[in-house]
Amino acid sequence: MKDDEVVGSFQDTVSDVLIRHRSVLDCLTKYQESTARVNRSIIKAVTDCGCISITANKKQYPPMDSLKECSKFMDSHVKGKLCDSCREVIAEELGKHLFYLTALCNILDFEMEDLFSKEHDRINTLGHFLLS
Repeated sequence: MKDDEVVGSFQDTVSDVLIRHRSVLDCLTKYQESTARVNRSIIKAVTDCGCISITANKKQYPPMDSLKECSKFMDSHVKGKLCDSCREVIAEELGKHLFYLTALCNILDFEMEDLFSKEHDRINTLGHFLLS
C-alpha cells in the first residue's frame, strides 16, 4: 500500500470507528488531551526512565555564508536514545494524537492527503526560508 493510500485508509477507518467524540467540541478536547499525553510520555522518558535527557542552552550561530549551513549547528537538545519501553509508550500516544487530528479533519471535511500534499509543496517552495 502506498503512503497516500495508507493515509486515506486511516482517515476512512477513523471515520468508521469514531462514535462517542463526533462533536467538534468533544474532538477538540480529546485532541488537546492527546497533546498533553504525548508531552507527558516524553517527559516521563526523561524524569522516570532516564533513557533520554534534555540539555538545552542558548543557540550559538557562528558566522556563515548561507542558511543551509545553519542546520549543521542546530541541536535537538535530546541526549541518549529512547529505550524500547518508552518508545512504545510514546508511539502509542502519538498514534492516539494522529487519531484525533484525523477525526478533526473528518469533522471539518479536510482530506489528510490534500493537507500533506499542500504542506509538502509549501515546504519545498519556501525551503530554508520557512525558518521553522
